[in-house]
Amino acid sequence: MNPFRTQRPARRGGRLLALAAATVAALAPALTAGQAAAAGPAPVPALDVTSYLGTWNQLAAVPAPFNLECARDTQANYTLDPQGNVAVFNRCTTWDGGSNEIRGTARIIDQVSKAQLRVEFPNVPFQEDPAGTPNYIVTALGPDYSWAVVTDPSRLSGFVLSRTPALDDASWDQVRGAIEAAGQSPCVYLTSPTTGGIDTIAPLCTR
Repeated sequence: MNPFRTQRPARRGGRLLALAAATVAALAPALTAGQAAAAGPAPVPALDVTSYLGTWNQLAAVPAPFNLECARDTQANYTLDPQGNVAVFNRCTTWDGGSNEIRGTARIIDQVSKAQLRVEFPNVPFQEDPAGTPNYIVTALGPDYSWAVVTDPSRLSGFVLSRTPALDDASWDQVRGAIEAAGQSPCVYLTSPTTGGIDTIAPLCTR
């Protein structure tokens, strides 16, 4: 849920793109085979939306063009809007030390689990979907909503979110297990630097 605007090319972002491309290319055969054999990722049985609101830190993500502007401290803040939808406010620190942010709206598509949502951002292309297909599926949650793993029906995106800027080793083990249970490989996730947490960008399977 982090489609930040890329305002200008970033040299370090280019190196990140190269790392991302190499990581995905290396894992592509296994990823494709695994996805072909599996159904769509299952949401958690029941999401308490009120407990899910608030600020989340992105600790790892599947690389995508829209987040290459973000160097560190990527956060998502969720609140309820007057229509009962989830108002989304994403922000991050860019490679030149500036700030990048975007606002959007998330609608609950799955009224049974509440864990499948459709997130849309103004002026972001390729979002048209009149049928309301979910593009944000909460597939795993830590104790007391301390962390979450999010993907989409195609498994092309993925986010590890945490209430704190760091997780302990036991929690990381649970996160990697949750990613694999959702039909993805931890190796296609790159760690997201945070102040007070991991300070390097590397495939999640290597830490």
